[in-house]
Amino acid sequence: MQEMLKEKLWTYIVQNNADLMLNLQQDFSVIGYLEEKVNGIQSLASQLLAENKPGYIIEELCMEELTKDLRPSRFNYILSVLEDEFGQDFLRIKESGLLTYEIVNLISESETVFETLGFTQVNEQDRMLRYAIAGTIRQYMEGK
Repeated sequence: MQEMLKEKLWTYIVQNNADLMLNLQQDFSVIGYLEEKVNGIQSLASQLLAENKPGYIIEELCMEELTKDLRPSRFNYILSVLEDEFGQDFLRIKESGLLTYEIVNLISESETVFETLGFTQVNEQDRMLRYAIAGTIRQYMEGK
């Protein structure tokens, strides 16, 4: 089960947290990160096994716990704002093949906004947050 959870966690990271994926790859710490995360939920997995929960329920609850600190996805949020609010720039960047790298750069540029206004599942739909991120993207695009 540990290997399956590592694979599912890595797939989740690749799809939702490309910034983390790139950092882990750059630091050659993918395996260590995945092992540490999965080892951190072993007591939960053991408890669920002891309660005779079905495998798919154990997997779902373990993945929920493994990805708790990775949600909401800043990567997907900025991707959405970029695509919705800056359609021409989005298409240009996407066609250049640099979309992932530019979004990672935008995450760094937006760090202050995310920290100041907070970025949680509760306020992910907040209009002020979206406007602030759009403003940061606009400044970034003007500087290019």
